[in-house]
Amino acid sequence: MQQQERSKQVVPQAFDVLIINGEVFDGSGSASEKQDIAIIGEKIVKLGNLKAYDAINVIDAHGLIVAPGFIDVHTHDDLEVLRNPSMLNKISQGVTSVIIGNCGISASPYYSDKAPIDPINLLGEQAEFTFPQLSDFIDKFNIIRPHINVAALVGHTSLRAQVMKDLTLAASEEEITQMIDLLNLALIQGAKGLSTGLAYHNAQAAPNSEIQALASTLNAHNAIYSTHLRTEFDGIIDALDEAFSIGKHGNVPVVISHLKCAGKDNWGRALEVIDHIEQNQKAQKISCDCYPYNASSSTLDLAQVTEDFDIFITWSKPHPEKSEQLLATIAKQWQVSLMEAAKRLQPAGAVYHGMLEDDVRKFLKLPYSMIGSDGLPCDPHPHPRLWGTFPRVLGHYSRDHQILALAQAIHKMTGLSATEFNLKQRGFIREDYYADVVLFDAKTIQDMASFTEPVAISQGIEKVWVNGQLTYQANITPVDIEGAGRFLAHQK
Repeated sequence: MQQQERSKQVVPQAFDVLIINGEVFDGSGSASEKQDIAIIGEKIVKLGNLKAYDAINVIDAHGLIVAPGFIDVHTHDDLEVLRNPSMLNKISQGVTSVIIGNCGISASPYYSDKAPIDPINLLGEQAEFTFPQLSDFIDKFNIIRPHINVAALVGHTSLRAQVMKDLTLAASEEEITQMIDLLNLALIQGAKGLSTGLAYHNAQAAPNSEIQALASTLNAHNAIYSTHLRTEFDGIIDALDEAFSIGKHGNVPVVISHLKCAGKDNWGRALEVIDHIEQNQKAQKISCDCYPYNASSSTLDLAQVTEDFDIFITWSKPHPEKSEQLLATIAKQWQVSLMEAAKRLQPAGAVYHGMLEDDVRKFLKLPYSMIGSDGLPCDPHPHPRLWGTFPRVLGHYSRDHQILALAQAIHKMTGLSATEFNLKQRGFIREDYYADVVLFDAKTIQDMASFTEPVAISQGIEKVWVNGQLTYQANITPVDIEGAGRFLAHQK
């Protein structure tokens, strides 16, 4: 009896959560380890053999994988986290943090009394854009308290829309100065860096010098430059060189968004693109993100209209009755060319089946490629990546096709992402790190969303904790609880 009392005296206060018997991948890419995880409040406080300890909630993870919460580095969730704070489309995949403000479009700084321009209209309706400063967005975020963490980039096109009357022109020196002031303020208030979407109509006129001027402000904040390249089609090498030159000019890391070889004439060039990136990595910091599908999704872009692959229309403002049909089918119905049909449908959204699967696999395997969904939550018929990206990597590509070892796949969506985006105390299972944790079954994990049925909860994600709070459980209706998500303000 005395011996039992002495042993109890060395045990600290009860943990809030104790996850035992799990196979733990810590996010580093290292092999798994059998260990228990103790959580108090928002933090992981102890790792090891902890079965002798008391806890308010003990979770037996036998037969399951325990990993850091997944980080979606490429999203357009800027307004979605405020609109639908439960974020079921992400939390049900094991995603606990998202990066917003990609492809040059961000909800902040952006304020207008007119309908949002293309492609900012991908984020939401005019009335939702009420954030002339990033601090305004953060204030709203802290009131809403979404279920996931958010870090933000500043969109170049959003900056242009705030200071320019005609976005089909290059910015004047005065306009560039105004954009720099807006960017600097956002960086001071907690933005992670600058993003561009130079392929889009309202940014195409921006010369390299305009982006370089903005990028010059990033280094002082230890920020990054993320870019949707000027083209992902035949001119991709030149577009990469432009991105690298901007990174060198600003002396900042470059993240290539959704790396791909788009268009039939570009298929099979993955090795050439990879070699070009890796040659330039010798002189500067370059990484990328990609998604595990051979189709892309965006607004309907006339420059991408082609007979080479299927183009699926997801929405159309003037012709909503034509949504969920192929562009070729619509053109045949109207007895017009593909281009004429596309013009009639605009503004509209589309899924482009314009990538080669073998190229996708090569980009996924890169040691420096992170996982990003690039999903569009406002799309009435979204690309399945919105609901299925992360389980698809773990199930389809890692388990079924063995493109990636499980440890590497997890690293690409946790530790690597946290490191590249400087998310402090995130992305790893370590003591004193925030308790963003996902529990999943490696044998059953599978994306269920498809191109025909794109809204579907994936299988195999069992439990998700965000900052120590249980936020998702499989097969249980989400509880109406206050979200545990935090805005992850940038720290130098």
